[in-house]
Amino acid sequence: MGNIIEPEEKLEPVNIRGKSATYINESYGDHPLNTFDIWIADSETPTPLVIYVHGGGFIKGDKSKYYSSEDLVRFLDAGVSVATINYRFMTDAPYGIQASLNDSKKCLQYIRYNADKYNIDKNRIACSGGSAGAGTSLWLAFHDDMADPQSTDPVLRESTRLTCAGAFATQSTYDIFQWEEIIGVPMDNTPEQKLAIATAFGLPYANGIDLRGLEGIRKELDFLSQMDKDDPPVFVSNYHHNGIPANEDELNHHPLHAKAIKLKAEEVGLEAVVYAPAIGITDSSGKDLVGFFLEKFFPQDVVE
Repeated sequence: MGNIIEPEEKLEPVNIRGKSATYINESYGDHPLNTFDIWIADSETPTPLVIYVHGGGFIKGDKSKYYSSEDLVRFLDAGVSVATINYRFMTDAPYGIQASLNDSKKCLQYIRYNADKYNIDKNRIACSGGSAGAGTSLWLAFHDDMADPQSTDPVLRESTRLTCAGAFATQSTYDIFQWEEIIGVPMDNTPEQKLAIATAFGLPYANGIDLRGLEGIRKELDFLSQMDKDDPPVFVSNYHHNGIPANEDELNHHPLHAKAIKLKAEEVGLEAVVYAPAIGITDSSGKDLVGFFLEKFFPQDVVE
């Protein structure tokens, strides 16, 4: 997953069509990175929401990545609110990818709990992102509802289910050992690879640990196996080239990750628009993410 890199410099939110974020650096938890910005679409009635989760291998990145995205403009113009979120890195306690995922989960629940404040329709929320943000979006999409009705925290009683999800340059699963079959390369041949996997699994070192035997951790991180026909539809695009990965970037974003998601979706009967042109995977609809999401948010507007 890479070496530890300091967080990028945080930028002030840019104007979108002359409108700054309605709320900036809203806090949803105790960690300093538990913050989000939200642009609320002009509407007298509750609006759909797209939550953007940034990438960075769970060790870097910031919500400012999406401030200049044209997609945000298109969503706001269509009456859809947008949020960009931060989350703790996997090198922060309680460590591992799971800690980062849980933050994004809680942010989703926090916004849903405060839907009236943000004028959000709780039943029309999507997540999207690139790389680590892509995997996070798919983990939320494919995981069973993580609402905890018995929690003393009312935020954690909220549903985690999505209307749809988008993933750019995604991974297929965070059970990293499955990449050996999906991509066709060994994952733990070197001490560096073993340490990277241990870090992703939330462990400080790899020596003397049977990483493959950590079935509980691997199962929770394996969103590919969690997919079923009742999950929300997904949009996936991996535009990296095919072949034996020459570096971590090519490994983490290989088009075969997108293929694995497509094959699983076909197996379980889940709607998935997938693009991985380097291996010949395109979608005849020609849909892009914004069009795909708007179709799910406003099905009454779709002309058959």
